[in-house]
Amino acid sequence: MQICIECYYCLLMSGLRERKKQRTREQIIESAFELFRERGYVGTTIADIAAAAEISPRTFFAYFPSKEALVFHNFDAILESVQASILDRPDGKSTIDTLRGWVGAELSPDQRIRDQEAMRVRMCREDASLAAFQQHNQAKFTDVLRQGVARDLGESPDSLHPKLVSASIMAALVAIGEENPSRPRALALFDEALVFLRGGVAALSAARAAN
Repeated sequence: MQICIECYYCLLMSGLRERKKQRTREQIIESAFELFRERGYVGTTIADIAAAAEISPRTFFAYFPSKEALVFHNFDAILESVQASILDRPDGKSTIDTLRGWVGAELSPDQRIRDQEAMRVRMCREDASLAAFQQHNQAKFTDVLRQGVARDLGESPDSLHPKLVSASIMAALVAIGEENPSRPRALALFDEALVFLRGGVAALSAARAAN
């Protein structure tokens, strides 16, 4: 099967544009976090980030709707990934077991990413608006967990038990993330938390069956 020269050229140019866009996005992120390290979150403006990345402020907004969204630049991809893992999991596999596998696969050993995560925690402690943005993201993540737990328990996602369990899982993730431990330590801490959480879900399931 032959591809015409014009079609091949279009595909090639499309690939080049996508790679250029990805490089620009990465440059914006790297420039921003370098400035955050030097000046702090509040002391860094979008104009500062654009200048450091050698783009215009208008171009900045083509990649990120706000400075808060840039700080959490990987959240949408994380949410999409965990949603696919939990909501599309096979029957018989629990939300907690699925989440443990997902965390093990997603938790990056990359020091650059870990440094960004540590800086993100620090900036959220220092700025109320950024902390509120983080809580909004966490609510979206918790909602995915709640839907998964509801399926495990055979209850409505709006009932109390899925809300309690998903909130507990999220609290464990947040507490571990704020400590910014090494990858092995983070997994060990999460496994300890899951012992407690699995016991709670089992007790709720047994109580439901008894009633």
